[in-house]
Amino acid sequence: MKKNILIIPGDGIGPEVTIWGKAALEHIAEAFDHQFTFDEALMGHAAIEKTGNPLPDDTLEKAKKTDAILFGAVGHAKYDNDPSLKVRPEQGLLKIRKELGLFANLRPILLFEELLHASSIKPAILKGTDILFFRELTGDVYFGEKKREDDGKTASDLMIYHRYEIERIAHKAFQAAQQRSKKLCSVDKANVLESSRLWRETVQEISTQYPEVATEHIFVDNMAMQLIKNPNRFDVVLTANLFGDILTDEASQIAGSMGMLASASVGESIGFFEPIHGSAHDIAGKDLANPLASILSAALMLEIGFGLKEEAQLLVDSINDVLKEGFRTNDIADQHTNRYKVLGTAEMGKTVLKFLSNRTTNTAT
Repeated sequence: MKKNILIIPGDGIGPEVTIWGKAALEHIAEAFDHQFTFDEALMGHAAIEKTGNPLPDDTLEKAKKTDAILFGAVGHAKYDNDPSLKVRPEQGLLKIRKELGLFANLRPILLFEELLHASSIKPAILKGTDILFFRELTGDVYFGEKKREDDGKTASDLMIYHRYEIERIAHKAFQAAQQRSKKLCSVDKANVLESSRLWRETVQEISTQYPEVATEHIFVDNMAMQLIKNPNRFDVVLTANLFGDILTDEASQIAGSMGMLASASVGESIGFFEPIHGSAHDIAGKDLANPLASILSAALMLEIGFGLKEEAQLLVDSINDVLKEGFRTNDIADQHTNRYKVLGTAEMGKTVLKFLSNRTTNTAT
């Protein structure tokens, strides 16, 4: 298989973790005789510093011509501390999603058995959890009209959805549910928000086209509670942009750390694959970041982007091997015991590649 892959390291810990996602892809390509060609581009704070633009034209041009994108993170404390800044790193991320038509964000909450105790939730509650979130990406308050009035004393963000935006992601979620346990939970706030009422009406209509899928509707505040109380009751979860952003960050605690969760943003062609963690500038350059989510993002690229399920599973299995052997990064290590071997970013990346090499050698023989 021949594929072009664009690496956008981004800001903060982004470059430190994407190097290992790329290394895993390179290893898979060599082991399975695929031809992956890599290019690199700027986005976010790094792009602003160099070009004044969070998404330079050159990056967008490369993105439109590639087969898939592996991304790190965007953000910087400078912008968090000064809300008045008009040019911001996150604008690059929002724009590339819009320009590439990436309307569906898939976030698997993949729970490794070895990390049951890394979560703040009791293992007995977590066991058996396997959730796939479908978060709509191009509508909602992130893209609605934003205003400041009354000399800056009044602010508003328009929460807006069009029916077609809900329909297209709902179809993807129902199709995924058909391949899993045939359960789908749609999250909204239809008791209060008109946009949520449109959301629920549309999902109800589309559900009739998938009669074998059991469809449940739940308000977002109840969902936030149920995710912690009884996470294994959910399988495919479908929700809007804002709610999905918040709920998937909450769900990261099920997996033990944001450093363990990958995501895929897809449309009709190019896929955009990234860890859900942020740029984490407080640990950038300190060899503390967890690279496993970037490697898992590479696995999603192989499976969802390229249809290479065997290769993708090898990456997941190799990470599982590493965890079983007691290797951890700081964010998933129990600080009250010395039973784990805590590694830095680079050593963890190298360790996964070592176990991956063992598995690909065995596969080849």
